[in-house]
Amino acid sequence: MSVIVIEFITLDGIVSDPDGSTGTAYGGWMFRYGPEAVAGDKFRLGRVLDEGVLLLGRTTWKLFAGLWPGRDDQFAARMNAVPKLVASRTATDVSAWSNSRLVEGDLLEAVRAERRDLVVAGSLAVVHALRAADLVDEYRLMAFPVVLGEGRRLFPAGSPPADLECLSAERVGAAVLTRYRRAAR
Repeated sequence: MSVIVIEFITLDGIVSDPDGSTGTAYGGWMFRYGPEAVAGDKFRLGRVLDEGVLLLGRTTWKLFAGLWPGRDDQFAARMNAVPKLVASRTATDVSAWSNSRLVEGDLLEAVRAERRDLVVAGSLAVVHALRAADLVDEYRLMAFPVVLGEGRRLFPAGSPPADLECLSAERVGAAVLTRYRRAAR
């Protein structure tokens, strides 16, 4: 089992409001480069979505539940079919998107007990909790050529250090997809 974090990110490490859905002054930065920069399987997940599990926080799950069920392309079919775990302390019903269920009990225990690969999309609070517990095995980051100067960061000041190994870097439109995994210990 591996935990794979996927994030749209700016050059200065900001991951908040890439699509403008939360209405921040700097939001929507990823769409400034056109829909082709984010359409389809840009994070090269492929079989991971076919055989793994998608782990989402409540806010990201709500956003995705309003987006993916209405689409009918090949990638949307994968997103709709993948089993989804929703980490939330307040949500009680996740039936709006097929194959979704709430994480029961402790998030970290649920992740440690999972036998399939887990993909965490967005969901920064979940990512930070997993990172603090040293449970993230790989990062797939779609870096856009923009510097915002403010917003929530993937790696905020004071977070634990991590040694990573670059697996690949690939230009995808205006962005660059980079893949990093935990360095050998």
